[in-house]
Amino acid sequence: MQEWLKVAMPKGRIYKQASALFRQAGLYVPEDEDDSRKLIIDVLEAGMQFIMAKPVDVPTYVEYGTADIGIVGKDVLMEENKDVYELLDLGIARCRMSVIGLPSWKPVSHLRVATKYPNVASQYFREQGQQVEVIKLNGSIELAPLIGLADRIVDMVETGKTLKENGLIELEEMFGITSRLIANRVSYRMKSEAIQGLCDRLQGIVPQTLEKPASAAFSLG
Repeated sequence: MQEWLKVAMPKGRIYKQASALFRQAGLYVPEDEDDSRKLIIDVLEAGMQFIMAKPVDVPTYVEYGTADIGIVGKDVLMEENKDVYELLDLGIARCRMSVIGLPSWKPVSHLRVATKYPNVASQYFREQGQQVEVIKLNGSIELAPLIGLADRIVDMVETGKTLKENGLIELEEMFGITSRLIANRVSYRMKSEAIQGLCDRLQGIVPQTLEKPASAAFSLG
């Protein structure tokens, strides 16, 4: 790859799976950098510089051009609704967004929903024709129905173990989530060869792509 690419990369589960995908596509990406405290990692062999970021910040770095491309979960992409190109569904970090509550939950006239994803939740219930009060929380979402703060919660579910341990159940699956490769609009034009080269390598591993770059529109579909 001839052009240096700056990549906003989330730490944790997504990094481990994304770096494995890159290696499978023939790009040298170290396995253990996720465990270090470095915030900027040069990967000379792959022609990339990784900016290690919180998942929620990845679309912001890409939108403002401090990163040319980024890897981010569809949940964050939908919630943040940034002006970026969504290039490729990487098919990694699979989970689902669900409506969750207690088994004893009964319908109420004034429904309160707690979530880390207020935009996603509001849009979803609007499309269901339901008026709800959305309460934004940043952590321990499962606590909300247990202490009476909310009637339901909207959150990501991977295995369901945490829900089971707290006596909660999935009431409704909203949509599936995977990680996506996104690009800055200007970078996509200025570094098209490098970005397209990366996409071409990954396409052989992950065949599902968008037909053409499209703004990451807010949609539950």
